[in-house]
Amino acid sequence: MAATTQPVIVIGAGLAGTEAAWQIAQAGVPVILYEMRPQRQSPAHHSESFAELVCSNSFGAMASDRAAGLLHEELRRLGSLIFSKAREHQVPAGGALAVDRALFSEDLTRTLADHPLIEIRREELRSLPTDGIVVLCTGPLTSPDLAEDLQRFTGQDYCSFFDAASPIVTGESIDQTIAFRASRYDKGEAAYLNCPLDREQYLAFREALITAEQAELKDFEQESAKFFEGCLPIEELARRGEDTMRYGPLKPVGLFDARLGDWRDPENRSRRPYAVVQLRQEDRAGNLWNLVGFQTNLRWGEQKRIFQMIPGLTQAEFVRFGVMHRNTFINAPQLLDPSLQFRQRPTLLAAGQLIGTEGYSAAVAGGWLAGTNAARLALGRSPLVLPDTLVSGSLFRFISSAEPKYFQPMPPNFGILPNLEQPPRSKKDRYAAYRDRALQDLNGWQQVHSVGNPPSVPSLATAIAH
Repeated sequence: MAATTQPVIVIGAGLAGTEAAWQIAQAGVPVILYEMRPQRQSPAHHSESFAELVCSNSFGAMASDRAAGLLHEELRRLGSLIFSKAREHQVPAGGALAVDRALFSEDLTRTLADHPLIEIRREELRSLPTDGIVVLCTGPLTSPDLAEDLQRFTGQDYCSFFDAASPIVTGESIDQTIAFRASRYDKGEAAYLNCPLDREQYLAFREALITAEQAELKDFEQESAKFFEGCLPIEELARRGEDTMRYGPLKPVGLFDARLGDWRDPENRSRRPYAVVQLRQEDRAGNLWNLVGFQTNLRWGEQKRIFQMIPGLTQAEFVRFGVMHRNTFINAPQLLDPSLQFRQRPTLLAAGQLIGTEGYSAAVAGGWLAGTNAARLALGRSPLVLPDTLVSGSLFRFISSAEPKYFQPMPPNFGILPNLEQPPRSKKDRYAAYRDRALQDLNGWQQVHSVGNPPSVPSLATAIAH
């Protein structure tokens, strides 16, 4: 393909679109970035800022012997803007990478606005541009007109599932004579507030969830709704069994109130809570706290009534209630190559939840690859495919080659990586081997293609893993 000076069009300024626009501009190619907010708001967003984190302020575990943490490390080495800013606006979250979401998004918005090669247009595109290089990053809530045009282009209906966001409460309304600070197994800073429940409290709480009144899905078609298994509403977990929540977001393992003594003391182990509700810090000042794993579709009045049953939250002040919305995604295995180009139109690329990857970090990875490849196409170069031994590479290989009939959104995980030649028996050693292989392969790949940052300085994730 011959080089072109025509600007690349990026549609959508979420995580994927923000990362894509930056990578294109940094390659010396002009960008026009379209964002429909505030001209038209989505059902899930609360601000006009770019890369708004809608459901949670956490990017997941930082340790690079975890799939999420390894993906963080890959993106750091590839020169991701999002992860650079995430580290600047990090708030305490134990072993997880969480950010002050307002400062994070505002900084990214300013950074893109200040780039001389990025032109921002606050308007809605109702159809796909018919020529030039285009990166589609409109996310799971693509506007109806553009979604209809995309459907005409692909000749396919969208797939869909229902996603939900957790409530947020004020820090001053949490009773910290009951809630205790701790991270699981004391890993990292004690950055979570933990509300302990005994068996009687837990069973009463579960019963209230099961019998609570749900919010209506409005214009969503209830008979076709499917929950994404990685983001189930808390009331759905409660319905699935008496102990389901205790093996999920209310898992008490590794959490102990230091005010009761040392958890390592065998005499204290019997004092472990029956269940624990964790709250994660939302902002740098610690004024806002997110109920971890409490995605919900309960009516707002029911949320207040039931969540105030949790010890430590009886006077909780809610600044945001949980919400539920429909996420849509294309059937990527039928449409995309692992370079994130549409097979029927290679100058059209896509990234983010729209393509069936799940989670913030996966959206950033897609934005990096789609943006990098869009810039390469504009410069007359061949597009890249990430090695499938990387978490990012395996994710894009999966979404481009999975069985279309059963395709569902996929989060980063070690299960989709190629098998190790000699896998260690212990899970810990196996995950470390996945990490070591991935980073070695990434280093060689970067040297061949001259992309990203050299791994000269160990990252915090690598330090944590070791």
